[in-house]
Amino acid sequence: MTKTLLKVGALIQSASEIIPVPSYIVMENGVVQAVGPGEYQGDRTGMDVISRPHSLAIPGLVNSHGHAAMTLLRGAGDDMPLMSWLNDRVYPLEAKLTEEAVYWGTQLACWEMIQSGTTCFTDMYFFMHDAARAVSDAGMRAILSWGMVGFNDTVKEAGITNSRSFVGAWNGHNNGLITTTLGPHAPYTCPPEYLTQVAELSAELQVPIQIHLSETQVEVENSFKEFGKSPIQHAHDCGLFARPVLAAHCVHVSDADIALMKQFDVRVAHNPQSNLKLASGVAPVVKMRQAGLTVGLGTDGAASNNNLDMFEELRLAATLHKGVLFDPTAIPAATALQMATEDSARSVFLPQNHGTLRVGAAADITLMNLESSHFQPSFDLLSNVVYAAGADDVTDVFVAGKHLLSNRELQTLDKERILYEVGRIETILKA
Repeated sequence: MTKTLLKVGALIQSASEIIPVPSYIVMENGVVQAVGPGEYQGDRTGMDVISRPHSLAIPGLVNSHGHAAMTLLRGAGDDMPLMSWLNDRVYPLEAKLTEEAVYWGTQLACWEMIQSGTTCFTDMYFFMHDAARAVSDAGMRAILSWGMVGFNDTVKEAGITNSRSFVGAWNGHNNGLITTTLGPHAPYTCPPEYLTQVAELSAELQVPIQIHLSETQVEVENSFKEFGKSPIQHAHDCGLFARPVLAAHCVHVSDADIALMKQFDVRVAHNPQSNLKLASGVAPVVKMRQAGLTVGLGTDGAASNNNLDMFEELRLAATLHKGVLFDPTAIPAATALQMATEDSARSVFLPQNHGTLRVGAAADITLMNLESSHFQPSFDLLSNVVYAAGADDVTDVFVAGKHLLSNRELQTLDKERILYEVGRIETILKA
């Protein structure tokens, strides 16, 4: 692959490494080969040069939890508690979805995420072969799983069969841009013996697990009534924590839960906006981080958020916990950006240094417009990114060095086709 030299006006390598002057990044084979301030002094023979002197380069944002094709259900069930939202609105609409609908819903999600600076995301849904095809066509990085539930023996077996097929077909696809996990939905939809079976399948296939845990107070109360223990302890006792686990939400967790999660290096996906909108509560993120847990940031699906804008999540993470704890230092700007990049990358099992722009890291890069009003004045670039700037300031996005968004123009997606297909599917869903 041809080397590419990207010249920018300033650069944030990580939340703790900021270069506030003109800088460069050299990319080759999808990896950052060189980075630094000033002009690149190496050999430029045969090198492509992309010049963005008025842009700030930051690591691409990593969305650690979501359901991509739920873009098709955006606004369909607002202002409802979680279980009513699921049973009365989401499940009936999902029954109308087809493989084709999931493909176009995922393409719509990729469009939204690319334009808002997200380069990598997780997904747990169904018809996942079609979702993976949509991701591959978009050129994004993704960690995908087929959602598994255990309402009866038929759906249990289907979940195992579908997951085994999906992992075999897609793990490591597209030069490693797509990886897979198993996706048991939650303890309240998966009986204990089924969770144990999932843990065994995870060991057999050598893939991690992602699952919703302790999202609502009602979920926790019901777990104690049914099993005599918290969802966290229950997941452990079913054997899940013997495998690498990403736990979404973890809003209602005790000190004992946190200690158990730390013992087994359970990673957490914090979804502040979804948790607020569904009135689930506020996760004890500061306490979890102080205990040494890896806490990434996610949007959840667009049916419960209602967008996939990671800039909103990192700003909310930086401000929400200040207000809850009456502590302006609870989640500083640097911590919020780290949660949305490096910590999210670790939470979804990506290699070390992912979510940074250090040498050797994946060349997943988001560029932001330094001439935007949000960067005027600029006492602190990190502060501008976290507290002022947003998705509209994103100009370019690269994944593994490939240009997916150039000067706000999509390079891999057909926007007009997506609009047409989503409009057609909307008509069917509303019928």
